Amino acid sequence: MALRGVWQLKKLIVSYCDWGGSSRGIRAFMESELPTFKEKNPQLEVVTELIRGQHPHLKGFYKNKNERVVCVKNMTPEDILLYATRLRNALGRKVVKLKTRHVTKHPSVQGTWTTDVKF
Repeated sequence: MALRGVWQLKKLIVSYCDWGGSSRGIRAFMESELPTFKEKNPQLEVVTELIRGQHPHLKGFYKNKNERVVCVKNMTPEDILLYATRLRNALGRKVVKLKTRHVTKHPSVQGTWTTDVKF
């Protein structure tokens, strides 16, 4: 995703094994889907990395110095393309869990309204 018109994902590393069975899907992804993904995203540096004996994964480096790693073992090329586009569309921020469903700067003194209120 672009923040103020600037894509946040700088680099995408595709790690795979040329021998292992869990890398079968990512090897097919590199032959079929990866060239078109590179053409559609010229702002993105895509690097393939051969790591023997390890499960395949996608690693994304963002402009705010964060990185995300997604394991893609035993996935189809379509699923791997989906995860690659999700990494590209993400802002790279850490996931923050909200304490409540209702977030406001000025909470009500009387409490939040619910449908269970009886008059």
